[in-house]
Amino acid sequence: MSAVDRRTVLKGVAATGAVAATGISLPAHGRVAKVAPPDAVGLLYDTTLCIGCKTCVVACREANDKKPDTRLSGGLWDMPSDLNGQTKNVIKLYKDPDSPERSYFKAQCLHCVDPACVGACMIGALQKREFGIVTYDSFFCSGCRYCQMVCPFEIPKFEWEKLAPKIVKCELCNHRLREGRQPGCTEVCPRHAVVYGKRTDLLAEAKRRIAESPKKYKGQKKGDPPKVYGETEGGGTQCLYLSHVPFEKLGLPDLSADPVPHVAQTVQHGIYQGFVAPVALYAVLGAVVFRNRKKQAATSGEPGNPTGGAE
Repeated sequence: MSAVDRRTVLKGVAATGAVAATGISLPAHGRVAKVAPPDAVGLLYDTTLCIGCKTCVVACREANDKKPDTRLSGGLWDMPSDLNGQTKNVIKLYKDPDSPERSYFKAQCLHCVDPACVGACMIGALQKREFGIVTYDSFFCSGCRYCQMVCPFEIPKFEWEKLAPKIVKCELCNHRLREGRQPGCTEVCPRHAVVYGKRTDLLAEAKRRIAESPKKYKGQKKGDPPKVYGETEGGGTQCLYLSHVPFEKLGLPDLSADPVPHVAQTVQHGIYQGFVAPVALYAVLGAVVFRNRKKQAATSGEPGNPTGGAE
């Protein structure tokens, strides 16, 4: 091969690399945006109505046959401070350090319309099933915990203390729904701070409350207009929130309308689109090998040296 041939190869590699670089910014054309199913159900939690009685925490534990978390109370009573391997639902208290502002906050799986955990689960242990509920099947779980890493709300927990640990998260009491009942947390709430229903109905009710009392509710940050958290965040969730303090203070992240799996797969599909990037990398490596072998042959004077004019 002549020097002209080598330049041709290098030009081709450079051109291929440029195409690959362009491909990284291309959208994932093959992915269709997901929407909530027509029969999607969920929760509506209103912080202005919650009194922090934690009856919902006890009801959730009993409905899901979980043991009390008594670590903070010295073994005396159920007192979870956060979601964990024994707790699928918890009430937290937010206090502003610089003002009297305070609020209770109910933490549980938000049942995303397009869940990151489902997109990350390699074997399908986590899937959206009946009524759009994100459910978990331990039979298919490998324990990789990718679902924990990708969840923007940090919901899935792991049973670290068990020899055969499982992922623990709210499944909206789907076993009770099959019996025609409602989730344990909504059944016992004395103030109806959390209510159960179809997502479309809950969203309409949340917007009605905002329209009726616009000064009562807040947006994502201080000064933002009031909104229903979960209507669009991360592609939408089936558990919705209304709050009298900015959502960011409650720990709810400021997400775009793009679901997390869409963002991740856009990057992945951009890199691998048309398999251009791997081919470019292979071509670069091949050119380097060819150049090194040519130098080695020229130094050793082996027969067939391409610089010896045999061709």
